[in-house]
Parts: sequence; C-alpha cells; structure tokens
Amino acid sequence: MEKQQTIQVGIGFATGRKSFRKVLKTYIYNWMESGLVKDQSVQLNLFVAYDLNYQKSKVTDFTRIKADLLKLVDQVHFIGEPEITATIADLTGRKVLSATEARQVFGLGYASMRNSVLYQAMKHGMDYLIFLDDDEYPLAVTKTKSTAIWSGQHILSCHLKAIGGADITYGHHCGYISPIPSVTFNETLDESTFRTFIESISNDIVNWETIRTVMANGGVTYADTSVLTSEIAQEVEEVNHAKFISGSNLCINLTRPERVFPFYNPPNARGEDTFLSTCLGERTVLRIPCYAFHDGFATYNHLLDGVLPTHLHRIEANSEAIINRFLKACIGWIRYKPLLLKITAPDQYDVKIAQMRQGLEQTLPAVCEFFGNPDFMKIKKELDAYDRKVKAHAQAFDDIKRYWSTITQDLKDNNLADTDGQTS
Repeated sequence: MEKQQTIQVGIGFATGRKSFRKVLKTYIYNWMESGLVKDQSVQLNLFVAYDLNYQKSKVTDFTRIKADLLKLVDQVHFIGEPEITATIADLTGRKVLSATEARQVFGLGYASMRNSVLYQAMKHGMDYLIFLDDDEYPLAVTKTKSTAIWSGQHILSCHLKAIGGADITYGHHCGYISPIPSVTFNETLDESTFRTFIESISNDIVNWETIRTVMANGGVTYADTSVLTSEIAQEVEEVNHAKFISGSNLCINLTRPERVFPFYNPPNARGEDTFLSTCLGERTVLRIPCYAFHDGFATYNHLLDGVLPTHLHRIEANSEAIINRFLKACIGWIRYKPLLLKITAPDQYDVKIAQMRQGLEQTLPAVCEFFGNPDFMKIKKELDAYDRKVKAHAQAFDDIKRYWSTITQDLKDNNLADTDGQTS
C-alpha cells in the first residue's frame, strides 16, 4: 500500500524584535487549536532568520524556545549570521555564484533575510512557505457602534486550503496597518496640502483614499465582516504591471522552484513585497479570506495574553515616537518609489519624478511645521538620491533575479541527483 505523502509546510519569520518568542508561542497554540499539529498529513517546520542589530538583542532572544512548544512542531531552523555565511561559502565553494553575487542575494537588509528563509525552506524540501510577521497576531477585529469585536483566525489552515491551486496566496490585515497618525487639519496643514504630500510619496496601495478612510477611524483598519464570513479566495488582478501582495500573511508555493522569485529592496529601503509584486504578471495570485492583526505601534502585546480591548485607541500625532515612526515610513516609501516607477511606468518616469519633487516642495514646509520636526525636509533629499541611483537599483534587481534562477536550478539539479540515487 502506497504511503500517503506528507505535506511539508515551512513557516518563516524574518525578525529582529525581542517579543518574537511570545508571538511564536501564540501562533503555535493557534496551529494546535486548528488541528494542524495533530494532522499526520502535514509537517510544520519553522525557519527563523534573526537580526541582532535591530534591538541590540542576543541569539537566545530568538532561539531559547521552551521544549513544550518545540515538541508541537516538526523541525526548527534558525538563520543567523553564521548560517548565512555558511550558505554563501557553500554556493561560492561549489562555484554556483561568486562571493559578490551571493552576498547580493543573502547579504544585509530585510529582503536578504527573507531570501535566506526562502532558500533554506527550498533546500529542506518544503512544499509551501508562509511568511508571518513578529508584530502580527492571528486575530481579526471588527467594530459595532459601541465596541470592538474580536475573532480568532486560522491563518495557516486558510492558506493551505488555497495554495495548491496558486503560486502565491496572501491574506488581509487589520489593526494598525498604516504608520500615518490621525491628523486634525488646521491653518498650518490643511487637507489639500496633506493629500498632495501623501500622493507625492505613496504608491498604488498606499494612496490618499485608503489613508483618509483609516484616518477617519483613528488610524485603525477594521476587518470586513463579508471577508470573515467568506470561504472563497479571490484571484488578484494585475494593476499597473503588478499583482500587489503583502509581505506577511503570505504563502509561496515551492513545488515548482522555477516559478519562485526572490525578494529585493533598494539599500536601506523597504518595499520587498512591492517589488515581488512586479514579478507576478504570469503567476496565479489568490487573496484568501483570513486576517492578521497588525500591532504597528507595539501597544497591544497584551492581546497575546488573552486581553481583548473593547476599544482601540486613536493614533494621534501627539508624541515624538509616533511622529518619528511616520517620518521613517515616509523615508522608506520615498526610497523605493523611484525604482517602482522605473519598473511600472518607465515611459512616464521623468514626468512623475518631477511631479513628486514639485509636490514635496509645495508641502514639506507645512508638514515640518505641523509635526514640529524639520527632519521631514530630508524626504526630498532622499528622493533626489534614490532618483540618481535608480538605474543601478534596477540593474541590481535584475541581477538578483538572475542569480536566484541559478540558485534554484542548482537546488533542482541536486534534488534530482538525490532522487536518482535513492531510486537506484
């Protein structure tokens, strides 16, 4: 009698937060409650890439996981600097890539951490890999007139139901998704000026209509009950040369490695999910009906202890921490927007960059005054710098995709060799 094939599921985290282990505990118990832990047809394998510099942490902040939790998953792989160095040495030693090429794929930055997780998952024979974030929880929150209503979400189960018929599945997000605080307009900063500012730095996902709705809710995005009660995954249509996805609550089908793309972001920028989106024109991408609660301001850790608030507080621009987070987000957006325009609107690139510059020149003085922070003026300098480097960044993105193709071919060749050896 032929033995039933076990589905190998990888769960990937690219993390730097010391709160990671608490988030992981919640997810593991969530998998147990959903029945996946006891399901003999599924094996759950953790892949954790960690950054010790983000919060000046130590290795044990990520690796010291209690034994009673570890026994609920099948394998755990930790990916730190030594493991990344070993990967680069292996690829260069076998002449798959040069040292410079390997460091471009697996070197510094958030996209590189994701690539390390992706590579290790493929190397260890995972069928599927789901990325989860260390500041997102398996919960959804909706709102009535008087109170918040919470529901648990079986994120992993929902992905596994849909990923077999897709290249990528991704879910919804609620909570504090946007880093933009609620703004009470006045004579210093009116709505028209702020809209021009947001439109100058934003993309097809971070746009004014979305932001205005979130601001009206005090910075909170509430789950859509029609999504929560649905069992249907929706195919994602291509918009402006991209099938937009999210970087977490994201599942990648690894059963055909040649269809998998790497992550990339310009140096010191983000947007690795956005740039992956630009590669997916010929891929099947499904959006599935499940939510993750994004704790973007790290103020709701008590959710992981079972404390469900009846009201979510407004995020006002009334503290240095909130304003600085908004500033960092703006700089992150502006750093990757030139490359995004170069990819999605090459014929209009110069015109759109000129419009961005004009919009920033018109609005930045008012934005600086309103938020009481002159550092917002740096946004235009960042635009100028990343505009100058856009051709180099576009070439780097193309190079990494080419190097990744070489890597996946190497994995495929090695797997075929192993299979042939076992067969004989």
